[in-house]
Amino acid sequence: MTRPGGEWRNWARTAKVRPQRVEFPSSTAAVQRAVRAATARGMRVKAVGAGHSFTGIAVAPGVLLELTSLTGLVAVDRDRARVTVRAGTRLHQMPAILAPLGLAMANLGDIDRQSIAGAISTGTHGTGTGFGGIATQVVGVSLVTADGELLVVDETQNSELLPAVALGLGALGVLVEVTLQCVPAFLLHAVERPEPLDDVLGTLGSRAAASDHFEFYWFPHTDVALTKVNRRLPATGGRAPLPRVGKWLDEELLSNGVYRAVCGLGTAVPAIVPRFSQLAVRLTGNREYTDHSTRVFTQNRDVRFREMEYALPAENVRPAFDALRALIDAEGWRISFPVEVRFAASDDRWLSTAHARETGYIAVHRYWRENPTRYFSAVEQIMLSFGGRPHWGKMHTLDAAVLRERYPRFDDFVALRDRLDPSRTFSNAYLARVLGE
Repeated sequence: MTRPGGEWRNWARTAKVRPQRVEFPSSTAAVQRAVRAATARGMRVKAVGAGHSFTGIAVAPGVLLELTSLTGLVAVDRDRARVTVRAGTRLHQMPAILAPLGLAMANLGDIDRQSIAGAISTGTHGTGTGFGGIATQVVGVSLVTADGELLVVDETQNSELLPAVALGLGALGVLVEVTLQCVPAFLLHAVERPEPLDDVLGTLGSRAAASDHFEFYWFPHTDVALTKVNRRLPATGGRAPLPRVGKWLDEELLSNGVYRAVCGLGTAVPAIVPRFSQLAVRLTGNREYTDHSTRVFTQNRDVRFREMEYALPAENVRPAFDALRALIDAEGWRISFPVEVRFAASDDRWLSTAHARETGYIAVHRYWRENPTRYFSAVEQIMLSFGGRPHWGKMHTLDAAVLRERYPRFDDFVALRDRLDPSRTFSNAYLARVLGE
């Protein structure tokens, strides 16, 4: 978000910049004018959504394009269950667009504050071995290139570029419209249970394969996994949502209010963290309900944190998790935030963390007032040793030399970037690091 005085900073407070110019385009033509003007002045341009990336991927030292006015529905293809929305549309706005059409997004992550452009450009994903990240739902885009022209990519125009532009890191141009392949609206039956961690780890592969959507959280210093299993049901089925008071107690009072206070206290007195974590797994993660898909996939997350997430070959999730668990014990760290484990299907997006392999994800977090460097650095080395690829929107230290070896289509993407943006109009320090100058 851009603050009074012209400073922009991201949600996690890991990146900030005072851009030379801030614009709020509300149309494709306005984006084209802004890009052409910046190019004529030799200025760089970055579009910004919700600022929910933990990296500097959206940092804009030159011209910052706030997409808060570039939102809403553009077109509907009812026969094929497709919608085209403007790129700044937030994920939490999508249900109001899709529900009247009887549609829903096929899968979501657990946070819905991001813009659709930001979510697909950084590889945001949910969980489920039969489902790819949000970028796999993209069947068409329109983006403004460095010369201010409009490039349309869909099944009839420039279709060979779709696997690149659907997850383009903001390096290829400014997305202005995104067409999504939706599905008929559906319910999710959610079962959330605390279970013995070793039992969950011992059956990890079969649990993931047997569920539409499976994930678990592990609070370090405990021997409990908080499992989440979601089963897809027709929208015509009966809802059994969480009682309003119970939902508020679980997701607002405990998960946000009390947890924020404990994280703050744990920063000053780390010794309390193990005891709180043991209490947390007794008080949370034990409920069953059925509701609209978006109300089950997503939750409100108010406690600010920093995150690093690595994508691994699915078969490497267990040994990588075991190594992470041993690391925390050996170092004696007091980690107040849980470790999250999820899964995704293989896909064809060139820079997708799940490109060409069935994938599992391990995410680690730290409260935003704590220094994550030692923890994240050590975890990163473990993940790299098991074939990990970092989430583009979450903290990591890799550069183009290392990433090139981990993505079969990396050089193809860089070549396309060189063709569409030879003068690096859309580059910044983060993109120069991960893609090369």
